[in-house]
Amino acid sequence: MASTSAGTTYIAHMTPDAAARYNAYVSRDPRFDGLFYIGVTSTGIYCRPVCTAKTPKSANCRFFDSAEAAEKASFRPCLRCRPELAPGCAPVDDARRLASLIAHRIVEGLPDGSTRLETVAAQFGYSSRQIRRIVHQELGVSPIELLLTRRLLLAKQLLAETRLPIVDVAYASGFSSLRRFNDAFGHRYGMPPTRLRKAVNGGDTMDCSAPRDTLTLQLSYRPPFDWRGMMQFLSMRALKGVEQVDDDVYARTVHLGASPHTGWVRVGHAPAKRALLVELSRSLTPVLPALLGRLRHLFDLAARPDIIDAQLMRDARLAVAVARTPGLRVPGAFDGFELAMRAILGQQITVRAATTLAGRLVEEFGVPIAAPHAGLTHHSPTPQRMAAATVGEVASLGIIRTRAQSIITLAREIVSGRLMLEPGAPPDVTIARLVALPGIGPWTAHYIARRALGWPDAFPQGDIALRTALGGVTAARAEDVSRAWRPWRSYATLHLWRSLHA
Repeated sequence: MASTSAGTTYIAHMTPDAAARYNAYVSRDPRFDGLFYIGVTSTGIYCRPVCTAKTPKSANCRFFDSAEAAEKASFRPCLRCRPELAPGCAPVDDARRLASLIAHRIVEGLPDGSTRLETVAAQFGYSSRQIRRIVHQELGVSPIELLLTRRLLLAKQLLAETRLPIVDVAYASGFSSLRRFNDAFGHRYGMPPTRLRKAVNGGDTMDCSAPRDTLTLQLSYRPPFDWRGMMQFLSMRALKGVEQVDDDVYARTVHLGASPHTGWVRVGHAPAKRALLVELSRSLTPVLPALLGRLRHLFDLAARPDIIDAQLMRDARLAVAVARTPGLRVPGAFDGFELAMRAILGQQITVRAATTLAGRLVEEFGVPIAAPHAGLTHHSPTPQRMAAATVGEVASLGIIRTRAQSIITLAREIVSGRLMLEPGAPPDVTIARLVALPGIGPWTAHYIARRALGWPDAFPQGDIALRTALGGVTAARAEDVSRAWRPWRSYATLHLWRSLHA
């Protein structure tokens, strides 16, 4: 029988792989869509892990690697979640993850700042008609409806939390004109933006005439949040000149868009509000949706600590570590290439040594800036800049030539569009492509997948520190032990790393 605790399920009668799949199903996390299917013996129907139907008992579930295997076992496809649209089965492959990526592009904009559907479609190699169908089938709305809702919600936040003039709110939330913003806002909410601002501020109309150089916004999360642990992790790996952690505040330089829009951002913790406080230079308001999306990914704000912690605590190897740091997040990446470059430099050397080499790269290939915060002196090197570098130029900084070649090759793969290091990219395919590049091994590929892609089940089984934390076991034994932690092995790995220091 299955017993439930804190929103998670423990399955005594299942194999470790089946239990991991059931836990992934309970979480409804779209990152697992298309990786397996659930056949429900009580109904004779098979579903995707993201199906919103009532969760069946674990005893009634069978798991299959493909829709074909489920149908061979005489299960019928669910009419609600439509397994034929799952990644690998849809008329346009990888529908769910593709829809998530498309939504990300539409809402946050392309690197050149464009949000035109035709431009987004061209980047993925599809027609705008195919893109519309994918988004509507997977998300239930058209791309235009999706974009409008996200823009209006951001506008409401800006009206409530900042003193930006209405015209600046309109442009910062993605509208091309004040008239279009006022029309959309009035149609959707039945009032003009000025009335909403007055209502949320208790009748105070707010004097917005005096321009301010910064904005402060909130990003909410599900508590608890191990903020101190997050700061320690980022502090040890901060890129000198680009990032700084001081007094439990994370700061970094930002350059987004093809123009690009440049500035800085500082992020602190407001536990009483269950939110992070984001202070940013006003110069970044034109790329605000993209900036906030990257910060949500960096700080893993979509995590469900209630589900993750409850499952990991069932293993005696992890129970003490999880209890010590409830609400642990897996740090993501503000920029996938930046993270991957730093990971390559860290292979087979200490974190401190890798940080030193990364600082040299920033100073040589980054763009110097003037920021009002000490320690923020450069923008991070872009893939375009590193793709144009020579092995000799990179190696002259004290970086061995094989790693210099790895960084340059990685940059060229990203510039060409053959490799995407961002949330929603397929983990198995991305890991395979990374390992195929010169000088990148499985450990580094899994580390990049964990942070750049936000993949919750990454597991570098050969990691020496990880095996030490497990009592000096072999890599094969570590893989065997980790099955009980799936699909949250990224979180389990970080708990074990920290347990060594504790």
